[in-house]
Amino acid sequence: MRQLKRTVKIGNITIGGTNPIAVQTMLNVPVKDIAGNVEQAKRVAKAGCQIVRVTVPTPADAAVVSAIKEAVDIPVVADIHFDYRAALAAIDAGADKIRINPGNIGDDDRVKAVADACNAKNIPIRIGVNGGSLEKHILARYGAPVPEAMVESAMYHVRLLEKHDFNNIVISIKSSNVPRMMAAYRLLASQTDYPLHVGVTEAGGNRMGLIKSGMGIGGLLLEGIGDTLRVS
Repeated sequence: MRQLKRTVKIGNITIGGTNPIAVQTMLNVPVKDIAGNVEQAKRVAKAGCQIVRVTVPTPADAAVVSAIKEAVDIPVVADIHFDYRAALAAIDAGADKIRINPGNIGDDDRVKAVADACNAKNIPIRIGVNGGSLEKHILARYGAPVPEAMVESAMYHVRLLEKHDFNNIVISIKSSNVPRMMAAYRLLASQTDYPLHVGVTEAGGNRMGLIKSGMGIGGLLLEGIGDTLRVS
């Protein structure tokens, strides 16, 4: 039986609750190639992709978000790593969701700026934990990226947002190790009602990638865990 989580609206798509599991992908064209990103976004939308993500490493790169928004009708997610100003620029450019880990963008004022900007436009934030890049203080406590460490990392980032009255949150907690990834999602699902984005990171290419993603994502979906998915 599916584990029902709170609903989150991403553009014209709603995930969580009893809504269908949304399929998304990430563009792999260099961000400076706006025309190439737009063309790829059109192709994946035509193929049935429901949400598309694009990297926005700098504020200037947010131009790709508005270009894609003009070209396709599916929601656009801006992938932010360390520069909170890129998140603010992507929000202004019309992003439907922001993927960012608030603990990576600097002091609390920066976290608040992003949270407030997203709250003002009802834009959700996805916290994306990766077992290969956990916070040093968490990794020191557990000694390895075990499921408990990954969940602690996710909830650490959640608390940073909740501190600023932000709870329009989606969480992913990925690992290239399929059993570890599945165990982490099970533990996370038992501790939060935020909707979950499921996937296997660095799954590999061709057949091996399909096998690992099929096992990890499919196994979780069979257990009722997951509200949106992406195959790496």
